[in-house]
This record gives sequence, structure tokens and C-alpha cells, in this order.
Amino acid sequence: MATEFITDKAIYDRVVQEMVVEANSYLWIATADIKDMHVKKGNRMVPFLEILSDMIENGISIRLIHAKEPGPNFRRDFDRFPSLIHGLERMLCPRVHFKCVIVDGKKAFTGSANLTGAGMGAKSETRRNFESGILTDDSLMVNGVMDQFDRVWLGDYCEPCGRREYCADCPLD
Repeated sequence: MATEFITDKAIYDRVVQEMVVEANSYLWIATADIKDMHVKKGNRMVPFLEILSDMIENGISIRLIHAKEPGPNFRRDFDRFPSLIHGLERMLCPRVHFKCVIVDGKKAFTGSANLTGAGMGAKSETRRNFESGILTDDSLMVNGVMDQFDRVWLGDYCEPCGRREYCADCPLD
């Protein structure tokens, strides 16, 4: 693979349908916005949360950083999958605007797409956003994407952030 520039529906095909399900150990996702995205599973469409739930049940560790609370449809589907409640490591950070998907520290996607149907290209051609990003297995690039994620996850930016009172999930608390 090396490094590829991908856009629009290719983000859905390459990241959501191929890369995410290749995870053997862990999956890290960062997004500013998160919605109740539906994806293809076999010959039906299911909430992406079902895919994440299946992965957790198969022993894959999943971390999710997002910037704002998801809507009621997401929360309703989230509650349908008990493994997410206890198995999904989640952090809400209002300053996060970067978007990435990291699989096993070996592959990464980073780009403009939020974890929504319109952003990830899971909607019809007339309802999806115009998005782009980089898909890579280049270790230097993957490590750079992982470093940014990890620094937020570990709270490296919390002290100078100045918005700690708005952050219910501050890792320093």
C-alpha cells in the first residue's frame, strides 16, 4: 500500500469496509463529529457500532476520541450493544478536530472525514460530503498519527488547554 490519497466513497470502501475490520489487536479512532453511521455487514446495513461491538467481543481493544456528544440515534444504538458500554474506551475532548483511524499501529488514515455517514462516504453519492485523506502503512507516518492520538489520550495537552472545566473526560482528573 505505502501511502495513498483517497477521497469520498473510497474512504468508506478502504477505511471502513477494509482497514477497520483487519484489526487484530486494537483500533483507535479520532473524530470531531460522530453520528449513527450505518455500514454494510454481509448483505445488510447495520450501525457501525455493531461492527465495533463485534470487534470488542473478539478481543480487539477500541479507543474513541470525539469532540462532542453524539445525537440520540447514536446513543440509542450504543445502548443496544452491552460490550460497548464496558469495552469501548472513550474520551470526549472539545478541542479535537483531527480525524484518524489507526489499526494495530500498522496502518493509518488521516484526513477531513468525520465518523459520520456523510463524512466517511457511507451515504449515497448525492448525500455524502466531499472528503479526502491519506491512507498509509508507512511507519513514520503511522507513528506520527499515533503520536498525536496518544498525546491527547494521555492528557499532554490538558494543562495548557484552558478549557478543562468543559472537559468531563480529562485524563488528568
